[in-house]
Amino acid sequence: MKAELKAIIKKDGDWWLGWVQEIPGANAQERTREELILSLKAAVNDILELRCEEAKKQAENDYEEVTLVI
Repeated sequence: MKAELKAIIKKDGDWWLGWVQEIPGANAQERTREELILSLKAAVNDILELRCEEAKKQAENDYEEVTLVI
């Protein structure tokens, strides 16, 4: 599955700052634009993985996983 997300990025002095609009908490600060984009992707992956683990833990047992294509 491939998802497209939008990030807001900007140069602020010597730093590049960015936020992923659809994923609260996915933000980063890096020295280069390229490093920023890599860090934002890593932040999104980490947050989504953590949220998946938390959702499965809350469901405890006897749950079904359903793929949603949006």
